[in-house]
Amino acid sequence: MDRTEFGRLLREARQRSLLTLQSLAEASGVSVRAISDMERGHSLPRRATLSELMDALDLGEDQRRRFVEASVRRPGEQAARVPRQLPPGLAVFRGREEALARVHRLTAQGTGQGGRVVVSAIGGMAGVGKTTLAVHWAHQVADRFPDGQLYVNLRGFEDSGRPLDPAEALGGFLTALGVPEGDVPRGTAERGALFRQRTKSRRLIVLLDNARDEEQVGPLFPAGTGCLTLITSRNQLAGLAADGAQLVGLDVWTREEALTALAARIGEERCGAEPKAAARLVELCGFLPLAVAIVAAQLSATPQVPLRLAVRELRETGPLLDALSAGATRSDVRAVFSWSYRALPAETAAFFRHLALHPGPSVSAQAAASLAGTGMPESRRHLRHLTSANLLSRDADNRHVLHDLVRAYGVELVEREKDDRLAAQARLLDYLRHNAHAANGFLGRTQSGGAGPPADGVVEVALGTREEALDWFRTEEPTVASALRSMDDPGLLRFRMTLTQDWVSYYSVTGRWSDEIETKRIALDAAMQLDEPAAIVRNSADLARALAETGQTEEADRQVESMLGRMDLLGPADRASAERSVGWVRGRQKRYADALHHARTALEIQRTLGDDRAMAREMNAVGWYLALLGRYEETVALCQEAIPLLRRDGNLRIEAAAWDTVGYARQRLGDLNGATADYQESLRIYGEAFDGYNQAEVLDHLATAQQERGDHTAARRSWLRAADLLSAVHSPKAARMRANAEALGGPGTATGPV
Repeated sequence: MDRTEFGRLLREARQRSLLTLQSLAEASGVSVRAISDMERGHSLPRRATLSELMDALDLGEDQRRRFVEASVRRPGEQAARVPRQLPPGLAVFRGREEALARVHRLTAQGTGQGGRVVVSAIGGMAGVGKTTLAVHWAHQVADRFPDGQLYVNLRGFEDSGRPLDPAEALGGFLTALGVPEGDVPRGTAERGALFRQRTKSRRLIVLLDNARDEEQVGPLFPAGTGCLTLITSRNQLAGLAADGAQLVGLDVWTREEALTALAARIGEERCGAEPKAAARLVELCGFLPLAVAIVAAQLSATPQVPLRLAVRELRETGPLLDALSAGATRSDVRAVFSWSYRALPAETAAFFRHLALHPGPSVSAQAAASLAGTGMPESRRHLRHLTSANLLSRDADNRHVLHDLVRAYGVELVEREKDDRLAAQARLLDYLRHNAHAANGFLGRTQSGGAGPPADGVVEVALGTREEALDWFRTEEPTVASALRSMDDPGLLRFRMTLTQDWVSYYSVTGRWSDEIETKRIALDAAMQLDEPAAIVRNSADLARALAETGQTEEADRQVESMLGRMDLLGPADRASAERSVGWVRGRQKRYADALHHARTALEIQRTLGDDRAMAREMNAVGWYLALLGRYEETVALCQEAIPLLRRDGNLRIEAAAWDTVGYARQRLGDLNGATADYQESLRIYGEAFDGYNQAEVLDHLATAQQERGDHTAARRSWLRAADLLSAVHSPKAARMRANAEALGGPGTATGPV
């Protein structure tokens, strides 16, 4: 698809809806000029903009899918390594003239002198507009920082009491800056050092939102002297001043600012017609920006309601603001929330309560629908309604965000209305489990056994490609981590034990070993509490693999010992899987004789079970360890036995790996023609499996064989092709392949068992 195709779809959908450019702009919040540029094929929308357009056009699921497919940029069309992570700015931003004048002076001073500029909203009050000011400021000066913007919600004040770990924030930043996920270091210090290296010569805006304290933000400062760092926090963070930070304090609006903001949202004529009522409304909101925005949204939805009637209803709703004094840790805006909440349709109100149970920083439409047990059309309708009511906002990736005060209010309502909290959380966890199992099919590592049907009300996401599967995993990964940490009801223990089993492929493919270690420890703890040996061993195996990948040998050994100590408690199939995992860990530790022993044990068990598919997989593993021990003839014989079985079962990735293993052995036996043919077959099959990464690895092996044959032209061509494939996934190995092509260096490393 290209820009012209997206423009055609957008224009046709707008015309079918009988909308002019102006009316679509008003309904979506996207400017007329931007829509016109898209329709003419001059630009493509960002994800948040795309969703606003699709919602305004009220597209069905099939139409939405076509829009998303057509909006995907072609390789090289966008500067992929220039991050654009800022949330959307507020079109009706008003007030804060004094604060804006000061921060713009700071920006000019900082960029002129090459210094860092930090803003910290020190009023200490939730809902005062710290994020809104910082985002508005960042958008206004973004053109001065051509290398992009980074944003993270540090979740410093959520009720869970678990602020975002700086290492996790750094991981997201590094990925956004082009570091392949598999090459992101494990520790905070190592990630911080790489982040400073990557930002040293860049001009970036870095917005650290909702920081807890100085310790949390310390590792997140970029090194570039041309970078602008913005921090928002309810705490003063006075310690940053010693590091040259400039502190800008925010309090509630003045009366005049609040009235100006109200008029911008509901119309100056309406406020001018009832000036006393308008003034009383903002007083009842305590001049708190969040409260004024919510009241204004409700008034905009009911233009026929006189302001004096709204004042009376708001006064009668419940307790007025009673925690607006300086230093308060939480503002009580229940009256404003309650007034807006009671105006919601009953179904949307119930949806809102369920939405408040979501544990992550942001929620996808599919996860929201699963929590509430609704269909996707209903979910999107409710989300639009809540966004219009200012009870929800959107982030740069089009996920929906609840302000933590609004979330806390929603949770209170869940308790009051006696909603089935446990059932909603179970649906969310089942959504994460079931769709991960389906997505695995596109990663070539489908778990044995079916996922079973999802629970009633759980959304099944339509996935058609590997990239769509990876996008789904990336979108929901923060939800998995948050759910495992916070959903600790005993009734969910089994979900915690099994949830990440279907996430192993994603962690492996993307190299997110640190994330896997964290989640697997939680799952292992749940398995230990339930005292289920098979689950204990499965989680120990995954944990050991991740630990071995990150060089944590001693702890990996402890997990292996735990597995071996429970072998007698397992059934044959689970025992075979455990033996294979132990073999893999030993192979990673270069203990090849031990690895061969465990892989052979797994193979023998699978032979007794008569599982040809699993048996063929184990043959490849055994063959690989034989090759590493120099027993090349045995490798060739065993893999040739396995390949017909793998081909019969359509196990593409393992068949491709087996051909690569045979080629590796034949090359070392001196059969360069045979090795070349094997590598070519492996390449062909990996191509059918859309596995470009492993294709590049095989091309590396092929190039060494071609070099040994004296065909330097073919070797150069293979290495350059490998470099292109690795560049497409932002792998640093691409540089080595290009260097090999130029210098025709030594042979590359082999892939090993998959």
